[in-house]
Amino acid sequence: MTLSIRPATLADLPLIAELIRELAEYEKLAHEVRFDEAVLAAKLFGARPYAEVVIGELSGIPQGFALFFHNFSTFEGRPGIYLEDLFVRPSARGSGLGKALLAHLAALAVERDCARLEWSVLDWNAPAIGFYQALGARSMDGWTVMRMDGAALTRLGAAARGSAD
Repeated sequence: MTLSIRPATLADLPLIAELIRELAEYEKLAHEVRFDEAVLAAKLFGARPYAEVVIGELSGIPQGFALFFHNFSTFEGRPGIYLEDLFVRPSARGSGLGKALLAHLAALAVERDCARLEWSVLDWNAPAIGFYQALGARSMDGWTVMRMDGAALTRLGAAARGSAD
């Protein structure tokens, strides 16, 4: 069995969409998946890509992916890599593919002079948390993830446009 990691291309869009849906199903969040594949293609592979994707393969067969983008640490004064999604199909777990995907991102972070690699994990996902800790990751206790979307995001954005007049 050969293990490989490669950058995704536009031709991988159907695979990426499929893996995102499989991840959402695993996380019990399938009801929140609402992307349009054409928009996803433009945001990943268009004139201004917002994120990057790598595909993990076992013996040439895609079995996982990582979607990531750069953030920036003001305290470090350097960029970081934020891992938005990491997923390995259940049949490929235990093969080393998850570790290889994370190692690939760690190597990219070092190569790009990033201060850190970080991500969020669902608090109920004990296998993933244990896996990450075994690799040397630590939880950021004392931090709470905040999110604004939908009507609240639109409302606050409208407030800014209103005050700019």
